[in-house]
Amino acid sequence: VQLQASGGGLVQAGGSLRLSCTTSGRTVNYYAVGWFRQAPGKEREFVATISGNGHNTFYSDSVKGRFTISRDHAKNTVYLQMNSLEAEDTAVYYCAATRGLTSSRNENYDYWGQGTLVTVSS
Repeated sequence: VQLQASGGGLVQAGGSLRLSCTTSGRTVNYYAVGWFRQAPGKEREFVATISGNGHNTFYSDSVKGRFTISRDHAKNTVYLQMNSLEAEDTAVYYCAATRGLTSSRNENYDYWGQGTLVTVSS
């Protein structure tokens, strides 16, 4: 099982970015997927998660209303649309997949992709 995160970059505060997480394998395409982030000197934190069928989503309070998680099963990809970005959103963003239910806890995820860096300039 492999997950490939992409789409990070440098953006000004107030701008937008869309991250992509492409999964390999037919089965993992229907796993729940979460996005997490880790800022310099801080612990990894939960951002958003989406169920395997795409019907259920959950967000951290810090991104609710600004970020949207979605998935396209035909493309084996989960997206994180990030709008109204703030300097505090600067971090390395990771996607992860779990064979279980959606979760905000790191330890509940079985597979992790490499991170993609998002830098928001103020």
